[in-house]
Amino acid sequence: MSGGTPGWVARVEAIRASVTARRLFYAVLAGLVLVDLLVPKAEGLPWWEALMGFAAVYGFISCVLIIAVSKLLGRAGLMKRENYYD
Repeated sequence: MSGGTPGWVARVEAIRASVTARRLFYAVLAGLVLVDLLVPKAEGLPWWEALMGFAAVYGFISCVLIIAVSKLLGRAGLMKRENYYD
């Protein structure tokens, strides 16, 4: 390709800007919340797992912790200088 933005980047930007895509995304999120409200919880689970949105919050916090620990490990010596093998 000669200069300019590659085709797939332009398509991704068009989707991000698309109002229809955002509305569809929000509709799917609303549907998932409704399913969470309507589907009965399994018996024998701890009380905190019955809270609405627990899995989402737990997953988000876990993801943030994984990223933070990975960055700490990288800075603690796992990462090498860019010209390490030169």
